[in-house]
Amino acid sequence: MSAYRQILTSTADGVLTITLNRPERLNAWTGTMQEEVETAIRAGGRDDAVRCIVLTGVGRGFCAGADMDRLQSIQASAGEGHAEAVAETRPPEPTGLEKTFPGRFGHMFACPKPIIAAINGPCAGIGLILTLFADMRYAASEAKFTTAFAERGLIAEHGIAWQLPRLVGEANALDLLFTARKFDGAEAEKLGLVNKALPGDQLMGFVAETARHLATQVSPRSVAIMKRQIRESYFQSYAASLAVADAEMEASFATHDFKEGVASFVERRAPAFTGK
Repeated sequence: MSAYRQILTSTADGVLTITLNRPERLNAWTGTMQEEVETAIRAGGRDDAVRCIVLTGVGRGFCAGADMDRLQSIQASAGEGHAEAVAETRPPEPTGLEKTFPGRFGHMFACPKPIIAAINGPCAGIGLILTLFADMRYAASEAKFTTAFAERGLIAEHGIAWQLPRLVGEANALDLLFTARKFDGAEAEKLGLVNKALPGDQLMGFVAETARHLATQVSPRSVAIMKRQIRESYFQSYAASLAVADAEMEASFATHDFKEGVASFVERRAPAFTGK
């Protein structure tokens, strides 16, 4: 992958790690970071050597929200250029799930690889929204969260009004959005916002082990189809979802990964899935 200015990337054992890299600003979000994260995720989605993607932040923060210099420039121009900043990174002709989930982060739902957000520190505003488009979220228990928008005179941006109630329920979503109060990773787990909260010194080890499991112990083909099934089901009837499942199950029987899954179980050995 090409060099980036505001993120770091590394790939090992089938896991692509994307690290937001502006520690002096708690990894505050910029247009450059938006473009680079999207580019890296799309590249990882196409790379057969990548089976899982981890998003995290360097230093003591995950992402403190939009860079305040950028917000000040938007305020000074009364919002001019904000729509252009969004459009710069939007694919010209979205396809598949990106048609269903347009906007800044729909490409994450469309990515065929599982995406894990490892929330190592402060997570606010657009940084919080970014994590909602990951497939799984793990946080340091002491990490601080806030939606922040109401305190900045903004609204529920980039799909969070649709996403957040589905994760934490309407009452909790309205509380977090209206008050913009700060809460920690432990509460985020109780709310259902993150899958699990752990002490900060245990977070990355736990995430690494989870990512390795996804990269080595489960079929990448199965995971990609399951991810699509779940996201498509938001707008399907039960009957339509069941019909897709029946067709995909029938197709699975002819794949290498199905045969390998059965063989590895019977032979009591680690699987060697190919995604085919």
